[in-house]
Amino acid sequence: MNPDEQKLTYVLGDTIPEPGHAVTVSDGVRWVRLPLPFALDHINVWLLRDEIDGRQGWTVIDTGVTRDNVKALWEQVFETTLEGLPILRVLVTHMHPDHVGLAWWLCQRWDAPLWITMTEFMVARLWSRPAAPGSSESGAGGETALAHFVRNGLTDPKVEEEIGKRSSYYPSLVADTPPTFIRIMDNDEIVIGGRPWRVIVGYGHSPEHAALYCDTLKVLVSGDMVLPRISTNISVFSFEPEADPLPLYLKSLRRFDDLPEDTLVLPSHGRPFKGLHERVAQQHAHHAARLEEVLAACRVPCSANDIVPIMFRRKLDTHQITFALGEALAHLHMLYYQGTLARVVGDDGVVRFSVAGH
Repeated sequence: MNPDEQKLTYVLGDTIPEPGHAVTVSDGVRWVRLPLPFALDHINVWLLRDEIDGRQGWTVIDTGVTRDNVKALWEQVFETTLEGLPILRVLVTHMHPDHVGLAWWLCQRWDAPLWITMTEFMVARLWSRPAAPGSSESGAGGETALAHFVRNGLTDPKVEEEIGKRSSYYPSLVADTPPTFIRIMDNDEIVIGGRPWRVIVGYGHSPEHAALYCDTLKVLVSGDMVLPRISTNISVFSFEPEADPLPLYLKSLRRFDDLPEDTLVLPSHGRPFKGLHERVAQQHAHHAARLEEVLAACRVPCSANDIVPIMFRRKLDTHQITFALGEALAHLHMLYYQGTLARVVGDDGVVRFSVAGH
């Protein structure tokens, strides 16, 4: 456990749910953990006891990716946890594959509606479609992504080849999305199990991420906005190459300032914890330190690829490299849009940043 983690309180200790089973974390709230095919090997999803229009059942928050083994685990959960009651609604925090991947299947399986913010729904719906006729791409992969990374300094032929082949990466994890949805918006109150849950929309990690807070239980389903062990990925990707997401994320974290000190945080990765304000402060400090490192490195011209080993000192696989390069670019863009850095495009087509005025 790193020093930052030691300042948090894991309320269930080392307890994690057994595959296909759930652990109760609060009154009417159960925790299920599903596997992911990445270095980050799990996602937490949440089952909330509910009643809608006189029907007893459950609300599911987030879904896991489209994989047969994940569906099989869900079937076990249905047998071990639902108490013979149906899924009444599927609520998704955001459009990343580990969160929305099985929404279509769960909604069909239980004839349940999808609740999600509009932007997250539209992007998921668009990216899960097969490639258009004459196009080699679907989602945020393939040649467009490769060109983006090469423009920002990527030179590893093996990584370039692997990224170029990922033209259907998103649809492979999100095979489909429901054709209809129920829109949720910032500050909406969603009644789940007779208790109001307030929607807290955040930006920077995804287009319109929805966290949910219940004041009655003092429970925050934080999605990916606040995680206990790892920092939330904030990246600039090919579909929005001039984006400046890091200030959006840091500003979004301020939305949690008014929540009680003893709020129980239910994150998408890691274990439930208390210490929300401490963790938010840690994230602000973390990004401030990374910005200082990036600024210092840019005393000489640097591409985003040059910044990756400065920010990430461990060996990375291709999946991790795409996020690391995107995150390096997010820090460079924040400093660039602040006027602290300048940028030029070299004769080799690579974008490089240096301290403004030098």
